[in-house]
Amino acid sequence: MPQTIVSTLIDSLARRGVGHVFGIPGDYALGLFDALERSPLALINTCDEQAAGFAADAYARIRGLGAVAVTYGVGGLKLVNSTAQAYAERSPVVVISGAPGTAEMAGDALLHHRVRDFGTQMRVFREVTVAQALLDDASTAAAEIERVVEAALRSRRPVYLELPRDCAALPVTGTPAAARAAAAPAPDPATLAEAVDEAVRMLNAAENPIVLAGVEIHRFGLQDQLIRFIGKSGIRFATTIMGKSVVNEELPGFVGVYAGSLSNELARSTVEASDCVLNLGAMLTDLDTGIFTADLDPARMILASADTLTISRHHYKGIDLRTFLEALCAASLPPRPPLPPSCHAAPPRFAPAPDYPLSVARLFECLDASLSENIAVVADPGDALFGAIDLTIHSRSEFIACAYYASLGFAVPAAIALELAEPQWRPLVLVGDGAFQMTGMEVTTAVRYGLSPIVVVLDNAGFGTERPMLDGHFNDVQPWAVSEIPRVLGHGRAFHVRTEAEFADALAAALTLTAELVLIHVELARDDISPALQRLTSQLGKRV
Repeated sequence: MPQTIVSTLIDSLARRGVGHVFGIPGDYALGLFDALERSPLALINTCDEQAAGFAADAYARIRGLGAVAVTYGVGGLKLVNSTAQAYAERSPVVVISGAPGTAEMAGDALLHHRVRDFGTQMRVFREVTVAQALLDDASTAAAEIERVVEAALRSRRPVYLELPRDCAALPVTGTPAAARAAAAPAPDPATLAEAVDEAVRMLNAAENPIVLAGVEIHRFGLQDQLIRFIGKSGIRFATTIMGKSVVNEELPGFVGVYAGSLSNELARSTVEASDCVLNLGAMLTDLDTGIFTADLDPARMILASADTLTISRHHYKGIDLRTFLEALCAASLPPRPPLPPSCHAAPPRFAPAPDYPLSVARLFECLDASLSENIAVVADPGDALFGAIDLTIHSRSEFIACAYYASLGFAVPAAIALELAEPQWRPLVLVGDGAFQMTGMEVTTAVRYGLSPIVVVLDNAGFGTERPMLDGHFNDVQPWAVSEIPRVLGHGRAFHVRTEAEFADALAAALTLTAELVLIHVELARDDISPALQRLTSQLGKRV
């Protein structure tokens, strides 16, 4: 059979490791969904388009490329938020939207789902993606697909493809070969040598250098190079919140997650006392810097990211993160004392008090003592995330969170993608009660596809992260009987806990129930917050 536009698109995704496509059908996308269902790719229907977008984002973070498919207008525009998050946090998602047929658009008919004109949705997505294409020409479609997908992989950011419903089955007549992106120009050798020489001199002169590893190490697949550099240089390392678990946190030399006042004392004192901070792939956002409470002197910093290289106050153009890190690995560095054990080297222990009300701090202590190599933590924004920054993550990339754009409701859909992308990992979701009410219905998607996440709902009767800033009834949410959800679904187990012992018992039981969804509804005091958030609010209070 001849290749069609839609089969060419499917082949392009499959060739790059995509095994699942998330989405919700609609009449403008039925041909697309029919082709997906007949293809080797698994089609995962979620309850809501935004959840499909969140799932595709999480899938891209694990597999290197994700895909979401929806209908025009009511489907596509619901993906703008999740796509914006993927753009902000460098997650390569291919957004595929069905569209009215070319003949329908030519007639300028007032079709359902239309807003203003038929180009509106394309213009909206230009703002939150790095490349776009309307696949309405069989002679150029193959080349356009390659151009756009390559742009996602090259930039680690989302892209947008729009497929008119009368074009999906058109036989392609062009070739994709011409669309393959040329490799980025190699850095000027003299400039690279000068930059590496300055960085090495700065590191060699430092008594207490530290590596601050960020999310771009993960996004651009540089974990092995980072481990090699740390082992060769003997320099201790921390990560940012976005970069948490970028490498195994039990490796020697790890001092914790650094995020300004959100950090524990060891991480903060070590990083801020350093006379040379080697920032590799860290995006210095407000959350990664503890709402800009980080004390990092630019004169003592080497800042290497995907887009820039700055050493002290010298800017070097045209040197990407991979090239710079690999050059550092090859550079001559003096021997240093052996790296100390990781701050997580000693296994955490938890002894529950039988009738003592569970606090946020003790909840995370219990979690820390219970995690293993096959458990991946997915944290929603808010105190579910802040409380999790000091958890011991036993394998690299086993911590997933949206710690910059911070859209509530990410975690439950992300857990679905995680388990599909890495079946050997079991997701443990940490989500607040307010965020759970946004996308918690996606637990039914987990049941539908035979998945088994553990979902811990932190119930403090509202948006607890916002209350220390400004409280009011607007921060409250209507209580849900979360433990009744498995009865509604006809599948899964649930626990409703209030004490330390009840939570410890529920978590232990959940870890043994490996083949089904488990919900743990945790009742917490309304004003209880994590130690990390306490540290931050205390520091911010000093500014008032």
